[in-house]
Order: sequence, then structure tokens, then C-alpha cells
Amino acid sequence: MADPSSYRPKPGQIPDSPGVYKFRDEHRRVIYVGKAKNLRQRVANYFQDLANLHPRTRTMVTTAASVEWTVVSTEVEALQLEYSWIKEFDPRFNVKYRDDKSYPYLAVTLNEEFPRVQVMRGAKKKGVRYFGPYGHAWAIRETVDLMLRVFPVRTCSAGVFKNAARTGRPCLLGYIGKCSAPCVGRVTPEEHRELAEDFCDFMAGRTGTYIRRLEKDMMQAAEEMEYERAARLRDDAEALKRAMEKSAVVLADATDADLIAVAEDELEAALQIFHVRGGRVRGQRGWVTDKVEAVDTSGLVEHALQQLYGEERGDAVPKEVLVPALPEDAEAVSQWLAERRGSQVSLRIPQRGDKKDLMVTVQRNAQQALGLHKTKRASDLTTRSRALGEIAEALGLDTAPLRIECYDISHLQGDDVVASMVVFEDGLARKSEYRRFQIKGFEGQDDVRSMHEVIGRRFKRYLQDKERTGEWEETPETAATGPAPVPAATGPVPAPALTAASPDDEPEPREDDGRPKRFAYPPQLVVVDGGQPQVAAAKRALDELGIDDIAVCGLAKRLEEVWLPDDDDPVVLPRSSEGLYLLQRVRDEAHRFAITYQRAKRAKRIRSSPLDDVTGLGETRKQALVKHFGSVKKLRQATIDEICEVPGIGRRTAESVAAALASTAPAAPAVNTATGEIIEEDDGGSS
Repeated sequence: MADPSSYRPKPGQIPDSPGVYKFRDEHRRVIYVGKAKNLRQRVANYFQDLANLHPRTRTMVTTAASVEWTVVSTEVEALQLEYSWIKEFDPRFNVKYRDDKSYPYLAVTLNEEFPRVQVMRGAKKKGVRYFGPYGHAWAIRETVDLMLRVFPVRTCSAGVFKNAARTGRPCLLGYIGKCSAPCVGRVTPEEHRELAEDFCDFMAGRTGTYIRRLEKDMMQAAEEMEYERAARLRDDAEALKRAMEKSAVVLADATDADLIAVAEDELEAALQIFHVRGGRVRGQRGWVTDKVEAVDTSGLVEHALQQLYGEERGDAVPKEVLVPALPEDAEAVSQWLAERRGSQVSLRIPQRGDKKDLMVTVQRNAQQALGLHKTKRASDLTTRSRALGEIAEALGLDTAPLRIECYDISHLQGDDVVASMVVFEDGLARKSEYRRFQIKGFEGQDDVRSMHEVIGRRFKRYLQDKERTGEWEETPETAATGPAPVPAATGPVPAPALTAASPDDEPEPREDDGRPKRFAYPPQLVVVDGGQPQVAAAKRALDELGIDDIAVCGLAKRLEEVWLPDDDDPVVLPRSSEGLYLLQRVRDEAHRFAITYQRAKRAKRIRSSPLDDVTGLGETRKQALVKHFGSVKKLRQATIDEICEVPGIGRRTAESVAAALASTAPAAPAVNTATGEIIEEDDGGSS
């Protein structure tokens, strides 16, 4: 590991001009490329105290062995040079988006004498007009099949074309009218090229002109009593309309725009782009990247714009680019895009209307893409095995943790404090094993104390199950020191059967019926969401129960550090570690499960009614009471005899309802502060 001070430039050596800089390692390989408005200020930031640097930046500067820079005239030139160098050197510490698949395009080869319409993948070629990308090649073929009726452009390969020209006979499409057959001279090269350009214009969104022209010709043919020609023109217009319907209108006034959305976490980011042309979504694609440098959303957007438009010219760069966050040098990026397009480009964040609504859809697609990417990684057996092995090695475990339990605490400003327990076996979630806890030991907000309580309750129940099954017996020694350690499971664990009790009630265990009990199996690893204090609390709870063969660690969200009991320094797993991905996924699942439960409890508390405390009064009869009297307030004023008039309510239930409402004081009346008037309100079923 290099010391950055060993290659730090001398004071005043770095110019204060715009430019691009490169960090190289000891083998002279470029490992990072960056740009700056002011090279002196930007580069100097890398040589401050290592403790102040982001962990990813710290890793980069300690891997590097030298830094060099190139001065340019403007920020736009710096942007262009940065993109060129990233493409040339492929630096390991720069964010690089990678396609999760090869997207097909609809391509028109305008660089040929007789342009051809076809499906193309891979790198774009000069002189070829591209539309898309599309999600599936069959979607392109369906669209082309509809449009060839109106624009009969050549679609055959060079071999088929030459063979038809040699024999003087066109292919089947030429016979059925879906090709103008330039191979046999039915149209001139100029006429065929005009057809191809009309095809491109229609695909580019200029659709109204052609449909209106066809409808005008149809009406004229009908007036001249050329009914067969009119019917053919009618069918042509319908074919174009069906082709248009395959991409619904999403933006008014024939907008040309690209919408970019980013979904990210600490380690990865997913990008989704919707290409809107003529107000219709003409293409969509997605990228995924590892966050190998310290970069925020605006930085991810800037990298995306470079990669998306770095090789594009003309209309391939749209008039509008809508993004979730503006790049740091938004003005320079806008100017760079305008140079590539040849006219002004609007780079902005949509604030309202249809564009903002469509951006929400693009963002949802990005979130789903990121989730799918992580699921694919998690579902791969080899990947999961490697992840478990890396966790065991990093934490010093004797065997891979085949069962991992993770705990998280959730509350809203100290109210409705709950906890979650999620279980992963062989690297996969076992949702039937998830458990929820209410914090019962105290009131208020104390995550450390809450974690101690939850871990203690969970493993106390585990030991009770072991005692009931006779797997350990209390002796004079264990009575003094606590239960003997329970051997950890050594292989995949069968799923325990669920009991009828609610998962947060923790009822007394049932008599042995041969099925596994709720807390019957111990994990090899307990993960807590948090740092050193939460880990210490979990370990203390296990020690108090005499359990010393279950490993404990914590995953701190801010820097994804792994904390172990009694260690002052965290374990930092490599950024690309599959073990870190698994721990992060376990932690995130525990957080999701906890916050879902906490929100449900809060919503239930808000919707609570004094009728909830009446024993034996179900939801149906509660609704019948409120409906009969109109509100809980009027029900409170009713007599027992009046309550008995409600169908399904007996006298004993009516007495219970009256007693419950009498014991609950009505809410204080609202007062109009301007007039002092008391505002009468019906409380509509809650109080």
C-alpha cells in the first residue's frame, strides 16, 4: 500500500486551470481519471489526512503511485477528454455502466445503395439510422411487418438480394407487396431510398403527415370510384395506426426526450433510460454499475450522460434530457450535449405534469432492475457458497454460517418500538422463520437496550425448548453458571411449523407433537443492524444465558463496516466481496421487515376505537353498532336498551359496550380560536 505523501505534487506545481487528471499505480496502469474546473483545488483534496477521505477514495489513493494532469481550455473540453480517457484506459476505480443484456435496435442501412431494414445489436455503425433500443427482437419484427405494407423497403440479406438480381425473380415479399423489389428493377435506387427515408421519418415520430396523406388519397380514390385502391389505402392507414399503438402516447406535443432514473444503494446502482420520440416511448434500456468510487446521484447521472451520448451525434441526442439530479457542472454538460446534437439541449429535473409522472415510472423500473440484479446474484448457488465462505473467513468462524439470523429495531421517535428477526439458510431467505417482537421491558427510545431485550428473549425461548425436549438438563453446576452451551447446527435446517399464535405474541410452547418448535434451532451467526454498542448488547445477552458458541457481528450502514464483540476496529470486507453483499441483503431485509411491522402497529393505533376493548365484539358487530348510531359519540350517549336494538347485540354485550364507552373519556371539544365557539364533531368510529 503506497503512501500518498510519497507522490504528492509540490505546492504551486499544479495549475489552477480546468483539466483532467490521471492516477497511475506502480505498474503505470491508469486506475482513475477525473476532471476539474480547478485542477489545483481538486487534486489537492486527494492528499489530505487519510482519515478524512471516503473509504473508496482512500483505497484509490493508497493504490496509486503517481498522479499527472492535462490542462484544457474549457470545462467542456475537460468533459470530453475525461470520457475519452475512461474509454481508452478502462480505469478500475471509475464508475462504468454495463449493459445487463445486448439490446436490439431497428436499423436502416442508409449507407448502402439500396437501404435495408433489419434488427441490429452491438456497436453502432456509421451511416446507419437506429431506432430503439427495444426489449425484444420480436417487437421490432412485428412493427416492421405492419409498416412494410406502406413503406415496402428491402429487408433481405445481401446474398438473397444478389441471387434475386441474378435470377430476375424477387423473393416472396416482393410478390405479396411487402417489398418494392429493387433487386429486379421495379423501382429505381432513388425511389427506394425515398421509401427508406419516409420509413425513418415515420419511426422518428413524424407520423401525422403520412396518415393524413393516406386518408386523403383514400377519399379521393373513393370519389373516383376506385374502391379497391381506396380499400387498400384504408388498410395501409390502419396498419400505420396499429404500429403507432404499439407505443402509446406518454407526452403531449410530440416531445423528443430521454428520461434517466437512478436506483442505488451503498455498493451498486441501476440506471434506466426511456427514449421518448414524438411523445411516444420508442425504446428503453438499463445499466447496472458497481460504485467503485465515492459518487453521489449527480455523479452517477454525469457518468451515464457521458456513456449514453459520448459516441452520438445529431438527432440521436434529444432536445430534452430529464434527470433525477443535475451533474455538478450542469452548464458544461449541457453545452457538451448541445455540441453533439448541433442545437440547444435542455438538461433539467422535471418538476410537475406528465414528465414528472413518467419519471416516476422510470424510477420504478430502475428500482426493480436493481432488486432483480441483487436477486440474481443471491440465487446463484456458487455465489452463495462463496459468500458464506468469505463471511466465515472474515469473522474467523470454524464453518460457514449456514443459518444466519439478523435483528433490527424500529420506532418512530420512541413510539411503537418493535424489532424484527429474519432468517437466511444457505444464503436464501426463509420467510416462514421470520419473527416480530414488541419491546416490553421499558418505554422510550433506546436501541441498545432494545437489542439486548430481543436477543435475550429469543434465546431464552430457545433454551426453554431444549429443556422441554431433554436435550440438556440442569445440574448443580449449570444452575450456578447458566445453561450449558447448545451445539450449533452443522447443516441445512428444516423449517419449523408455524403455530396459530400471532408472530409477535410469543405464546407458551405447546406440548411436544413431533414438530419443530418456533425457536428450536440456533443460528451459527447473529447479525445486528448497528455498530459496536448494538453488538456488545447482543453479546451480553448471550453471555447472560450461558451461550458462547454462536457468533455475533454488526453491520453499520454508513460505511458497511462489520463489527465484532470486544474489537475496537471494524472488519472491512472488500467492496466486491460476495460475503458483504449477503450481509447487506440480510441487514436490509431485517430493516424492511421491522419498519413494515412498526408502520402497521402505528396505523392500528391511530385507527383504534374504545370498542376494541370489548371482549367478544368482532369487527362485523362493531361496524353494525357504528352504522346504527352514526358515530361512537352517539353510541356513547345511548342506553343499554337502545344498544340491544341493534341486530346481533345481546344484553350482556350491550352492557359490556356501555361499560367500555363509559370508562373512556370523550375527547375534548374543538374550539374556534377566533370566536371561542365550541365546534361539535361526530367522531365517526374512533375516539
